[in-house]
Amino acid sequence: MIRLRGIHKSYWMGANRLHVLRGIDLAIAPGEFISIMGASGSGKSTLMNVLGLLDNYDEGEYRFDGELLKDLSETRAARVRGERIGFVFQSFHLIPFKTALENVALPLYYRKVPRRQRLRLAAEYLDKVGLSDRATHLPRELSGGQQQRVAIARALISQPRILLADEPTGALDSQTSREVMAVLQGVQDEGVAVVIVTHEHDIAEMTDRVVHLVDGEIESDRRQERRAAFDVPVPGTQLPPPREATALP
Repeated sequence: MIRLRGIHKSYWMGANRLHVLRGIDLAIAPGEFISIMGASGSGKSTLMNVLGLLDNYDEGEYRFDGELLKDLSETRAARVRGERIGFVFQSFHLIPFKTALENVALPLYYRKVPRRQRLRLAAEYLDKVGLSDRATHLPRELSGGQQQRVAIARALISQPRILLADEPTGALDSQTSREVMAVLQGVQDEGVAVVIVTHEHDIAEMTDRVVHLVDGEIESDRRQERRAAFDVPVPGTQLPPPREATALP
């Protein structure tokens, strides 16, 4: 699905060049759950920005479903992001004056989906993450874990091929982190690739593959038998159904 070959990325600060990514080769298949780890300054965030088309790269190839993505206009990059890529952030980025339902429906508003239809779909996605009873609550009335699950539902409503999550559990306690990871494991199980940046080893153990960056290079790319977020399902958390059951009308 995604193939990076020889990706280089540098930033210039005056006359000084900061070479952040140094020849990244990475393949991501549908349904893979990958964690990216590394020390501060190793290039994790830059790699995520390149994958999410939030930043251009200098050299190499980025292919998505065989299509070369390079030097895209902002209009084209925004269209590809809207059609194929979902984002989840550590700080949730929910609109404070909109309800959980309205926050989830927002991507469909920008795609000009009629209001009744987008609210119906938003209700379905809230139900998938176990928050149907919080649909009318504002973000300030939700816990951190609930806000993150709303953010995941919002990212999924556009039916992306890949979900990029930057420290999705970084602001959460351990119990809530496991709840969020259970939802992400369910997303992965329905065929959506999930890539997370994390510095937490116990979180990385819940993924299928760990990519470790050192100074802008992949030091290791290790497959593992992932650890389930919970031995038993968490009350109130519904995992997504098979992908064909959630197709947009």
